[in-house]
Amino acid sequence: VALQIELHCEKNNTAHNTNDISVNRLIVRRGQSFLVTFDFHGPFRSTTDLLELTVETGPQPSEALGTRSVFGLPEGRWKRSSWKVKVHQGSGLPAGSITLDITSPADAPVGEYSLSVKTNATASVGSSLGKLLLLFNPWCQEDSVHLPEEEERQEYVMREQGLVYKGSEKYIGSMAWDFGQFEDDIVDICLKLLDVNPKCLSDPAKDFSARCNPIYVSRVVSAMINANDDRGVLMGRWDGQYDGGMSPTHWNGSVEVLRRWLKYGGNPVKYGQCWVFAAVMCTVLRCLGIPCRVVTNFQSAHDTDKNLTIDNFFSDYGVRPKKSPDSVWNYHVWVEAWMTRPDLSAGSLYDGWQAVDPTPQEKSTGVYCCGPAPVKAILQGHVDLKYDVPFVFAEVNADLVTWMVFADGSKKKISTDSVSVGQNISTKAVGSDKRVDITANYKHAEGTEKERAVYNQAVKRVNIPEDNSNGIHDGKPGVSMKIVELTKPISGKDIDLKLVLNNNDSVTRKLVINVNVQAMRYNGIPSSQIQTELKEQKLLPNQGRVKMFQSLSISRPTMFK
Repeated sequence: VALQIELHCEKNNTAHNTNDISVNRLIVRRGQSFLVTFDFHGPFRSTTDLLELTVETGPQPSEALGTRSVFGLPEGRWKRSSWKVKVHQGSGLPAGSITLDITSPADAPVGEYSLSVKTNATASVGSSLGKLLLLFNPWCQEDSVHLPEEEERQEYVMREQGLVYKGSEKYIGSMAWDFGQFEDDIVDICLKLLDVNPKCLSDPAKDFSARCNPIYVSRVVSAMINANDDRGVLMGRWDGQYDGGMSPTHWNGSVEVLRRWLKYGGNPVKYGQCWVFAAVMCTVLRCLGIPCRVVTNFQSAHDTDKNLTIDNFFSDYGVRPKKSPDSVWNYHVWVEAWMTRPDLSAGSLYDGWQAVDPTPQEKSTGVYCCGPAPVKAILQGHVDLKYDVPFVFAEVNADLVTWMVFADGSKKKISTDSVSVGQNISTKAVGSDKRVDITANYKHAEGTEKERAVYNQAVKRVNIPEDNSNGIHDGKPGVSMKIVELTKPISGKDIDLKLVLNNNDSVTRKLVINVNVQAMRYNGIPSSQIQTELKEQKLLPNQGRVKMFQSLSISRPTMFK
């Protein structure tokens, strides 16, 4: 029987890029060998003597599910085992000490494993050697999260600080965020998060087995970051009332959020909004070994009915008579996770970055989660693929359709805007604090034939009749208008705006102009009424740039949250 075992935690963890988590416990990455040394009473003959190792994870571990493996020496005896072992080169066998290279399969389930050993074929139970943690391995070519460039692995797996972009398309700001994925106890909290997810609670053996797949894991994490239908981490709130918790703007790092969740027994932390949900999810995925980055989409659409349009309704006097279920947010934040998608294509067509969104917006297969949606599928309008591609496609490329609602309830389409949604999609650069615009990853340039072709293909793929899709332009409107800023918007200050009108027709137009100013929260929900003005104006044929309301002053700032 082995007298002593050495797990070489510091040496192994350093080689596996986990030493920032700990050097006092064995934390290794799948598909990559690690060293274990055994000291015996006497000489050990690796070609004849028995050394049987067993690794197990989860309840009811089984070799069929990939949650158990029995392997060891002599090597030829264990050809069918998924885990492999061989004698480490230079191991001092005559002295009764043997060092082994142990390698897990590159598709092994991630999580905590027990390790035990038998040196006697008649023994019924092996001696426990302790625990090891197994994580995804972006350094391993056979792992489905393999990321080829070392610089990118350092940014998207190893970096513990980053930036989250907020604001609006013309005024992009950033805030520093401490992801802290290698802080003490964070890896255990991440695994606890997986253990209390509803799928694990209903069928733990199946859930532990499915943890081999980053598609599954990222989808579970997406659901567990929000607390809408499970014991998730964060409760969202968007009404400005944060009694009993913290305002979402309080948080500047993930560690405090995750530790609070654990401390209070899995009760949700109050409160989060999109950037908090996304940043905390980035921490969890990086900790587990899935490359991840935070992404901000400005003028981000929330399409509730999957018709790839955002419908806005106005009365004939300029205000919104009813709250539309669709909305456009100043900005919205999600994450991208890097992985292959063999479930969608035999080749690598949809591999790479996947959009995953933990903010609870719409249910996906009955649960508040979103993704992973291949960014390449979004770019090509392949909205019939898993998971939630139509929703993310609409976030970055929906058409805005404006309707006028009359007193009798009838409505008329006023305009279609195919350009405004999805601006300046941003993420932090690799190796620096610069902002990188990745809009071209999600859609072709606005105004191009390719962009319209992709949009129309997407409409067909979601099975919307073309004449009901609102994706077709009604031609150039007789009167066009735009609002121009004369002064920059500053919180607490008045803002001056002007309305510029153009008559594109060959006839004189008599206009009754209702100017209505409403505050709007960052998620596109109208708030309080600010100002209303009514004017009449005559526009001559093809008269351009007639300026109205040269000093339209808003008496209080637009409200954001």
